[in-house]
Amino acid sequence: MSTTKTTAGGHYHKLTAAGILVTMGIIYGDIGTSPLYVLKAIVGDSIITPELIIGGLSCIIWTLTLQTTFKYVIITLRADNKGEGGIFSLYALVRKRGKWLMFPAIIGGSALLADGIITPPISIASAIEGLEVVWHGIPTVSIVIAIITLLFAIQQFGTSLIGKIFSPIMVIWFGMLAVLGISSIVANDMTVFKAINPYYGYNLLVNYPNGFWLLSAVFLCTTGAEALYSDLGHCGRSNIRISWIAVKLALILNYLGQGAYLLNHQGQKLVELANPNPFYSIVPAWFYIPSVIIATLAAVVASQALISGSFTLINEAIRLNFWPKFKIVYPSDVKGQLYIPSVNWMLLAGCIGITLYFKESGAMEGAYGLSIIICMLMTTLLMCYYLFIKRVHIVIIASLAILFSAIEISFLIANLSKFSKGGNVTLGIASILVLVMYIWFKARKIRNRYVEFKDVDNYYGYIKDLSTDLSIPKYATHLVYLTSANRINEIESKVIYSMMQRQPKRADIYWFVHVDVVDSPYTMQYKVTELLKDDLIRIDFILGFRVEPRINLMFRKVVQDMVKNGEVDITSRYESLNKNNVVGDFKFVVIEKFLSNENELPFTERIILNAYFMLKELSLPEEKAFGLDTSSVVVEKFPMIVAPIKKEVCLTRIYK
Repeated sequence: MSTTKTTAGGHYHKLTAAGILVTMGIIYGDIGTSPLYVLKAIVGDSIITPELIIGGLSCIIWTLTLQTTFKYVIITLRADNKGEGGIFSLYALVRKRGKWLMFPAIIGGSALLADGIITPPISIASAIEGLEVVWHGIPTVSIVIAIITLLFAIQQFGTSLIGKIFSPIMVIWFGMLAVLGISSIVANDMTVFKAINPYYGYNLLVNYPNGFWLLSAVFLCTTGAEALYSDLGHCGRSNIRISWIAVKLALILNYLGQGAYLLNHQGQKLVELANPNPFYSIVPAWFYIPSVIIATLAAVVASQALISGSFTLINEAIRLNFWPKFKIVYPSDVKGQLYIPSVNWMLLAGCIGITLYFKESGAMEGAYGLSIIICMLMTTLLMCYYLFIKRVHIVIIASLAILFSAIEISFLIANLSKFSKGGNVTLGIASILVLVMYIWFKARKIRNRYVEFKDVDNYYGYIKDLSTDLSIPKYATHLVYLTSANRINEIESKVIYSMMQRQPKRADIYWFVHVDVVDSPYTMQYKVTELLKDDLIRIDFILGFRVEPRINLMFRKVVQDMVKNGEVDITSRYESLNKNNVVGDFKFVVIEKFLSNENELPFTERIILNAYFMLKELSLPEEKAFGLDTSSVVVEKFPMIVAPIKKEVCLTRIYK
């Protein structure tokens, strides 16, 4: 049985055994390692009772069913953008229907990044802390930091080789979860299967003392669902849906096994047990050390998935104009694999800071979950809007909105209890990221309002004369300008100023290059328009929001194709070079703006633009961002006057 899905990027998502294997190794790291800490968080300092254990397990099972399976695996995976998923891909599908949709997108994306900083520390710490039973006093914090540092350090070399062992590791991990769970159920208490009945979960939330607030711990079992959607493009919908059946079964069996063990210790607290972590409590003594090693490897896989997902998320944010341009490296030929140095070291610093601040996984649980539930709420909002524009019946949309909003708002309220216990840390990070995205997006909108465009056909005569004016030294054989003008017959006034006034630039052929980033993730097309025969040519690149704009290489390819088709002659016009068929030189002109002092801006816009230009200093220069760093590039500074000073300057002339 196979189902084929082809994306714009050339991905073939076939439902095969190999595809399912790869899927298990890529996208289930976060949600797959949750048994290490979820039941431990639910029980906490409470006395073990059947009401607590069966009710907690029931909440876990139905959270995985309603939130992960129904919302994400069945419904949200349908909202693919040419095979790609994630909150920014979802935003790209709906953004043309409302400007306000940028807010849930940047809030959700920022929350996902912020909460992701805690995934490596809590997953790896939960695994390593199992060694404390064998070696009391072992420096777990140092070990966790060492593993995290090594993991981030190898990102720059690419992870294709490591990726090949991810799938076997996760298959072994999920197999271990299932076997440990089944053996514990059989050995301890078969009545644990009562947890499948949702009544016990309802009873816990309504009748157990402070039962509702336990939802903040229950929620930890589904935190990886958003990452599951984000990795849609790597694996394909069919492979995710089929593999999730096995993964969910393994997770539930392990949770039930932990619960069965705890039911045999009613009246006690976790700290009174031989091992305070229910996960390691069900591991046989002879298999204990191997289980810690496998759990640590699974936690590393979860961390790697988070790191790769963060790179992808920031890359999409850059293309959608939500984030400053950063250097992006492609360390291997694996499609979609990228490395962003600045983000890598930022995440490393965040993870080390979280580890040093909280020190142990139990303390990290307080910081985990608050941001990600905000991201899930934003996804629900965008998803309902997507269903609306797809003309799904309004009753179905309303029913889904009510169901998921009720679940997620309940989780949000419960997670707010974590605010003073660490949730303020991740929420603070998310707020900073939201501010950066908003400033970058809003500032570009303000700038674009005041960009002056000219009809380029009014300047054909000037360009023709300039090209043949021998009194002006030749600037280049081919002079290339990057333009933001969407219309073919328009050009920014600053480009005309640069060509004719700032320093008259004579060239044999002028080129205007425009990059249009579209909502399809992997589109790579171009269009050529000859505006003035043998003098002025415009090239429009239509690129997907996940495509690296390597304009130097792309431009060279287009010119080669045009030469083959006889559309242009790029031979140098210098006589000595022309007779030897030497290709003429190409020079790119990049115009960078700076905020002029000659502005009278409203207070808010002045703050936004000043912050924007501060961020711009930290971002990648335009020539590098467009892949022109290996070309001959001239960078010209151009003052940006968005609101000229209206008050006239009054000067009095003094005569001798």
